[in-house]
Amino acid sequence: MRTILITGQGGTGRTTVAAATALKAAREGTRTLLLTADRTDTLGAVLGVPTGAEPTDTAPHLTTWRPDANARFREDLTAFQDRATTALDLLGAARLDAEELTPLPGAEELALLRALRDAATSQTYDLLVVDLPPTPQALTLLALPEELRRYLRRLLPPERQAARALRPVLGRLAGVPMPAEWLYETAARWDIELAAVAAVVEDRATTVRLVAEPGPAGTDAVHAATTALALHGLRVDALVASRVLPAASADAWLGALAAQQRKALDEWQETYTVHEVPHLGRDPRGTDDLGALPVPGVNRAPTPVEWPVLDHRADDGVLVWHIPLPGAIREELDLIRRGDELVVTVGQFRRIVPLPSALRRCTVAGAALREGELRVRFAPDPELWPRTR
Repeated sequence: MRTILITGQGGTGRTTVAAATALKAAREGTRTLLLTADRTDTLGAVLGVPTGAEPTDTAPHLTTWRPDANARFREDLTAFQDRATTALDLLGAARLDAEELTPLPGAEELALLRALRDAATSQTYDLLVVDLPPTPQALTLLALPEELRRYLRRLLPPERQAARALRPVLGRLAGVPMPAEWLYETAARWDIELAAVAAVVEDRATTVRLVAEPGPAGTDAVHAATTALALHGLRVDALVASRVLPAASADAWLGALAAQQRKALDEWQETYTVHEVPHLGRDPRGTDDLGALPVPGVNRAPTPVEWPVLDHRADDGVLVWHIPLPGAIREELDLIRRGDELVVTVGQFRRIVPLPSALRRCTVAGAALREGELRVRFAPDPELWPRTR
């Protein structure tokens, strides 16, 4: 299944572009699911057909889904209380009823991730179009499975499960209850679910489409988004310039705005594959308006972002890790090695990535940012590196 994630600036018509993209694919006979986590039914307003908590057939070959975060949050917390009954009773805690539960911040994001996983594993659709929040929130959302799996591995290491038989003995010796079996079972189940979501995001057939309105603010947003997406291993397959005004206008004000847009578009076309979506003079509503928008079709997925490790030991005695970061600025770049992980910070975005196995036996010998690529040099540690005769 092909997955297209759509994000961009706030207020630039991301949902409209997502709906038009899904509708275009459906009209070409592709079984398409259009997924959103918007609390309000913005997608339904654009399509002219309400969307809901269950997948709904909106048009031939097109299904829409806006998962209900409230219901899923109540189900999860109720199930958690059921599993933790013994611990809660020992603490004298009072159980919460489903009717009094209010979703916490982030519930919508978790609901969207689970729906993403369910859709990808259902084998019902050929294309999944995801209407994501604005880019900063979208990146936080897409990074969540990787981060949560890392937290679980640190807090509840899988290797501790081998000591299950010793927990009763250790508990008697320590005089305090040891972690219950269900805690590790829950962690293992969460890890499996998060891994399934991460697999969809990291799949070679998953790409991102940026939506931005041409102009100075849009240019800054596109540059920042491209760098941040590359940091998370995601490639932009198209840049959709929304609400493009006609080049010729008798109105001086509109003419100046159109000239500003054209300047930004010329700059974008030097770097990105740009698709211009004209302003209709009104907010698009219904399938007729959406069908009139010339959004890009579903092409072959581009080559995914690669982070290769090149061996330069014969010449320089080092291995070099190449990390593509288009648009990164040296002053906003920071690197920290922590054990077998590398913390990479670019502006307001950060990612903690595990080192490839070969680099774990090396020490960091330097780094440089050249031609939109971060190159980290690693020198083999003589105490850890295999010796050859």
